[in-house]
Amino acid sequence: MRLELTDVHAGYGRREVLFGISMAVEPGSITVMLGTNGAGKSTTLKTIMGAIKPTSGSITYDGRDTARGAVADNVAHGMAAVPEAGGVFRDFTVRDNLLLGAFTVKDPAVREERLESVYELFPKLRDRVNQSAATLSGGERQMLAIGRALMSGPSCLMLDEPFLGLAPVVVDDVVDSLATINRESGVTLLVVEQSVRILDIATHAYVLRLGRIHIDEPNPRSLVDDSGRLEASFIG
Repeated sequence: MRLELTDVHAGYGRREVLFGISMAVEPGSITVMLGTNGAGKSTTLKTIMGAIKPTSGSITYDGRDTARGAVADNVAHGMAAVPEAGGVFRDFTVRDNLLLGAFTVKDPAVREERLESVYELFPKLRDRVNQSAATLSGGERQMLAIGRALMSGPSCLMLDEPFLGLAPVVVDDVVDSLATINRESGVTLLVVEQSVRILDIATHAYVLRLGRIHIDEPNPRSLVDDSGRLEASFIG
């Protein structure tokens, strides 16, 4: 299922943040959006999910308009998002947080099967299944947030700065987990980040600057090899 944005303009009230974003996320890809704070990355994700309505342009997923529908409808059609800092419910147990991600799933057997898949992907969550999310480390809460999104059975998973506040060794674990999700489940990933570490597994990269696509790169590793080009887009 292909996600496509065409000349999307969006913002908050009268403040426009996106100025004609056009990009494509191919099925089975790991597509990355890089950029500094204020580049419009998070706004792009919110607009894709339908939380912010575009003022013009179009967004389609598998040919279906996603931007003007309800977020719940987009989740039901295979889209899921992990917000910045995860956004888990700290007073709920690990299991209850995960089950909240399966609110559209009616079959108890399917819910249990997905729980088991999440525990296999993140064994630490199995060990802490009855603990409150407040007792987890930052890395474990990020794993929980990703696991909760997977409980809806998405075909496209979007993550907003999943490395934020994490130690480098934990970032490595999250990168490995994302690669596994993509490789073994075929889930399309759209990842918003500032860290170039994500480029190690990316198949396509976009660099945003002030609400516009500044770089469209089908060879993401070249952005690491030619660091001056990426730095110029961040600073210039």
